[in-house]
Amino acid sequence: MNTSAGASFTDLYQLTMLQAYFDAGMEETAVFEFFVRNLPPQRGFLVAAGLEQVLEYLENLRFTAEELQWIADSGRFSTEFVDYLAGFRFTGDVHAMPEGTVFFTNEPAVRVTAPIPQAQLVESRLINLLHLQTMIASKAVRSVLAAPGKLLVDFGMRRAHGAEAALLAARASYIAGFGGTATVPGAMQFGIPLYGTMAHSFILAHDSETEAFENFARSQPDNVTLLIDTYDTEAAAHKVVELAPRLNARGIAIRAVRLDSGDLAGHARKVRAILDAGGLHSVRIFSSGNLDEYRLRDLLAAGAPIDGFGVGTHLDTSSDAPFLDCVYKLQEYAGRPRRKRSEGKATWPGRKQVYRRYDADGRMVQDVLSLEDDPQDGVALLEPVMRAGARLQPPARLDELRARTAAQLQSLPPHLRQLGTEPPYPVVIAPAVQELASLVDEQCR
Repeated sequence: MNTSAGASFTDLYQLTMLQAYFDAGMEETAVFEFFVRNLPPQRGFLVAAGLEQVLEYLENLRFTAEELQWIADSGRFSTEFVDYLAGFRFTGDVHAMPEGTVFFTNEPAVRVTAPIPQAQLVESRLINLLHLQTMIASKAVRSVLAAPGKLLVDFGMRRAHGAEAALLAARASYIAGFGGTATVPGAMQFGIPLYGTMAHSFILAHDSETEAFENFARSQPDNVTLLIDTYDTEAAAHKVVELAPRLNARGIAIRAVRLDSGDLAGHARKVRAILDAGGLHSVRIFSSGNLDEYRLRDLLAAGAPIDGFGVGTHLDTSSDAPFLDCVYKLQEYAGRPRRKRSEGKATWPGRKQVYRRYDADGRMVQDVLSLEDDPQDGVALLEPVMRAGARLQPPARLDELRARTAAQLQSLPPHLRQLGTEPPYPVVIAPAVQELASLVDEQCR
C-alpha cells in the first residue's frame, strides 16, 4: 500500500483559505509547529513517529488532473486559482525530532517553514500522519516497558480503523520495540518481521485436534506454533507432547504453543509443566487475547511462564487514550511572531527549539522550550530534515529508529519506566519565550 495521499486529501477549509491567500496575494513565509497541548491522563510521555510518511507526502505533494477537475467543477473556486494549484509544490523547510524521540507537552515535534499557502495546505494530512503513529508508538512502548525481554507482536490489524491505520500501526509498534507484526503488508512494505499461527476455525475444521496440529505442522514445518485452547487447553498440551516424536521423525520441530483465552497465567503454568514433563523444554508459550500493558505487567508479576505476547485491539486502537490533543499552529508570518490567545488554547509564539538536560547517569531531568535564536544548555532535539522541499538525508532504517527508541526509554526517569505519570516530567518555558509572548500580546492590544 502506498501511504502517501494526493494534495486534495485535506479539509475543505484548507482550500478555501488557499483561495483567500491567493486572492490577497499572501505568499510570505510562515512558520507552523506541530505539538501536543496536553498528555492523556494515562501517558507520562509520548514517542514521536510518522515523520517518514510526512516527508514522503511533502516531497510528492501535487494536485492530479482528476483533483484539479473536481475542484474546478465544485464551483467554489476561481479558474485562476485552479490554474495556480496545477503548479503547486512544497518548497519549504522542515525541522523535526527524529522518530523514536520521547517528547512532552508544548514541545514542537515538527516545524514547517514555507510560503503560507504551502504550510497551510499540509496541516490536515500532516496531523493525520503524525497523530496516528505517535499515538500507537506511545501505546506500544508501554508494553515494551511492562514486558522487557519478551517477544511482542502486533496482532491488531482486524480491529484497526482501516487499512492504512493497520499498516502504520505495524510500523509504529515496531519502532517502539515490538518484535514484529501479523500484518502482511508490514513485511512487504517495511520489512518488519512477520509472525502468525492459526485460528480456532482451522482446528474446528478438522475432525480431531491432533489431526489439525499434524496437518499444520506438515504444511508449515518451519513455523509450527499450535493453538491449544479451542477445547481443553491442558488436554491439547498432552496431545502436543504425544505428537512431537512423530514430527521430530520427519525433521519437524514444534516451536511454540499459543494460549488465547481463559486464565492465561494458570493455563501457562499447567502447560509449561506438561511440556517440560514430556521433554519439550524448548517449546515456548505465546499468549494473546485482549492484552494490554497492564495485563502484561500483571501476568509477569504473577510469574506466568509466558515467552511472548500478541497485542492487538488495545494497541491498534490505543484503547485507553484513543486520541492526542495535538495541533499544528502558526507561530510566525512575514517575519513577525504570532500567538493564539484563545481561552485554554493559547500558544507560545516564534520559532522554537527544545533542549534536553541529563544528569550524570544519562537520565533525563528537564526540558527547556526556548526560541531558536536563544540557545540553552542541553541537547537540541529539533533537527533539519528537509530544505527547499527536498530531504537532507535518505530515510532512516527501522532498526536505527528502534535503537533510538530503546535508548530514549533507558534515559527516562525511573517512574516513567514503570507506567507512571506522576510527577510529570518538567518542561520549562524559557524567559525569552515568555517575554516574546508578552510583547505579542501588547502589540495585539
